[in-house]
This record gives sequence, structure tokens and C-alpha cells, in this order.
Amino acid sequence: MSTAPTHPLSVEATLDPRLTRWKWLVKWILAIPHYIVLSVLQIAFLLLSIIAFFSILITGSYPRRLFDFNVGVIRWNTRVTYYCSAVMATDEYPPFTLRETPGYPIRVDLVYPEQLSRGLVLVKWLLVIPQLLVIMLLFTGGWQAYQSFDDYSPFSSGLVGLLSLVAVVILTCTGSYPRGLFDLLVGLVRWMLRVFVYASLMTDEYPPFRLDLGGSEPRAGAVEPAGGGDDQAS
Repeated sequence: MSTAPTHPLSVEATLDPRLTRWKWLVKWILAIPHYIVLSVLQIAFLLLSIIAFFSILITGSYPRRLFDFNVGVIRWNTRVTYYCSAVMATDEYPPFTLRETPGYPIRVDLVYPEQLSRGLVLVKWLLVIPQLLVIMLLFTGGWQAYQSFDDYSPFSSGLVGLLSLVAVVILTCTGSYPRGLFDLLVGLVRWMLRVFVYASLMTDEYPPFRLDLGGSEPRAGAVEPAGGGDDQAS
């Protein structure tokens, strides 16, 4: 019997076994067309989030079309950063789409909340401050954590950027991306995205102070097999 993820946001990632040693040096250049589109999409995300705030405050619901669009922006941004900035664990060029792409090495989804608390919408920015203190270390910028994750430089900033750089340097020297760093980096990205969707009013579930490592999303009631998770076998 299948089990549900432990959080409404799910992040599933696989490590590309055919990574080239040097392509990471030019990926940020190849991704420039994405940067241009994302700069527009992020403005739309902010404006729609403001509309959603008033909708939740008045009706207790996040308009479904606005929700789907904003989830799509998160997916798009995450694919681009996974390709050329944070983690850099694939050579597959990210698609130009807001939709989920099951075949791409990183997949992001968020369960639509039928009802949201009208009261929480007023104080989520305050409740999330402890989480933002963690984000300030992992992705510099604190209150602008999402913009930090969407860094348009060759590397993401903060701890994630440093670890990503270490991983690709090891890749260059050995021809292999270190599995331990991959699991840690995906876990850090997962944590950041959980904080971001909460602060963006897209869920009422407070992000846990927990680092869920690896490419596979933890499942409620799931038992880890003796041989390791599914992402180890991929």
C-alpha cells in the first residue's frame, strides 16, 4: 500500500549518472534564456500572491488557478537552479514550462489546500522568522530567501552554493558526483522550499525543523529497506 509524503510539498530528485566533468562551468550561460523568463514570472508570482492574500483573508481559500500558476513558477525555478546553480546534479537542459515534467531529474509538487486559516495569513510572516534565521545561513538574504535561491550567478550563495561548488570540483577531478553531498544538498533545497511555500501562504503546515536527506521524499509510515532508498538504486 502506498504512503503519503510527510509534508504537502514534495521534492523528488535523481542524480544524473552521466554528468560531464566540465559542463557545469557554462551551464549558467546556457540558462540565460530561463533567467529572462523567470524575471517576469517572479513579478507575476508576487502580484498573484498579494491577490491570494486577500482571497484567503476574505474567503479562506487560495484561488486554484493562481495556486497552480505559482506552483508552476516554483517548479520552473527549481529546475533551473538544480541545473546550473544549486546542486547542479544534471546535464539535462530544463524545459520551458510551468507544468510538472515527470521525466526531469527534479520534480516539485504541492498539494492544493481546500481551506486555509484566515487568521494565520496575518501572522505567517512572524511565525516563520525562526525558519528564516536558518535560511539566512543556507541561502543569504533572510527575508528574500526565494530570490537568493534563484541566484542568477554561476553558483547559489551561502552554504548551499559552497557545497555545490565542492561537489562539482570533485566531479571535475574524479568524474563522479559525491552521493553524500547530493543527498545533503537536495535535503537543504527541500527545507528551503518548505519554508518558502509556507511564507508564500500556499500551505498552513508549518515547515519542520528537520533535514530530510536524499532524492526521495520521506513517506508517512514508510519503512526504509535494508538496502537503502529508491534514490540509491536510481
